Amino acid sequence: MPSINSISPDKLVRLIGTPGCPFIIDLRSDAERAADPRAIPAARRRQFTELTDWAPAHAGENVVILCENGGAVSHGAAAWLRQAGAEAESLEGGFRGWVAAGLPLVDESAVPPRDGAGRTLWVTRARPKVDRIACPWLIRRFVDPDALFLFVAAPEVAGVAERMGATAFDVEGEGVRWSHRGDLCTFDAMVGDFGLEGFAGLARLAPIVRGPDTGHPELAPEAAGLLAVSLGLSRMYADDLAQLEAGIAVYDALYRWCRDATDETHNWVSHTPAKGRRA
Repeated sequence: MPSINSISPDKLVRLIGTPGCPFIIDLRSDAERAADPRAIPAARRRQFTELTDWAPAHAGENVVILCENGGAVSHGAAAWLRQAGAEAESLEGGFRGWVAAGLPLVDESAVPPRDGAGRTLWVTRARPKVDRIACPWLIRRFVDPDALFLFVAAPEVAGVAERMGATAFDVEGEGVRWSHRGDLCTFDAMVGDFGLEGFAGLARLAPIVRGPDTGHPELAPEAAGLLAVSLGLSRMYADDLAQLEAGIAVYDALYRWCRDATDETHNWVSHTPAKGRRA
C-alpha cells in the first residue's frame, strides 16, 4: 500500500518528459552517487544538510524528493517542504526502488560539467531549425531542466565553447561529442548517450526528427510536417531563444502523441486532457 504523501515510480515516470513534471530533487549523498553515478531523469541535486536554505524557494511548487532507499531522508525533507508551502511527496523506494523497477536512468558520465547552480551550459549555431530545437527540448525535459543554451554565429561556436566552458552540439569540429553520426542526427546521439532509449515515446519521435534534419522526410509520415512547422517558426521569430521556447511546446505535443496517441484518429468527440498532474 502506498505511503502517505508519496508517489510511486510508475506514476513519476509518466510525468517525466512532460510540462507537468514535478521538481524532482535527488538527496542522495556524494558517496551514494559515487557508488552508482546514474540518475533519475530530470532530477536536480540538492544537499540534505542545506535543506533549510533551499526549501523556501519551492513554495507553491509540486516537488518529489528522493533519497537512496525512500526512507527518513526523503520523508523528512518532503515534510519540511510542505511546511514551507510546497506540495511535496517522497518517491516510494527511492533511487533503489526506481532501479529495481527497471525504469530509465540518465548516464551521468555523459552529462557535461555543471556550474555552481547545478546547470549545464550549451552552445550551438544561431537560427535553429530541427536538431537545435529538438536537442534542447530533450535536455530540458529529461537531463537538466535548468540547462542554458547559447546561439551564436557558426564560426564562433568553438571559441565561445572554450571561453565560456560551454558544451558545443550539432556542429562539426574536433572534440565535439554531440553531432551527426553517419545516418543519425544529434538528437539520436543524445538519446543514446544519455541512456534514454527506455522512454518509448522517444523511440517513436527520433525518426520524426531525423527525417527533416538529414534530408530524408520519408523516414516517418510526420517528418514533413515537422519540417514545415520548424521552417515556419524560424520565420516567425527573429530571436533564437524565443523560437526555442515556442519550439519546445511543439516537441511537448509531439512527444505526447508519440507516447500516447498514435492509434487515435480525429473524430467529433473532444479529448479532455487529464486533470492535475496525471499524465
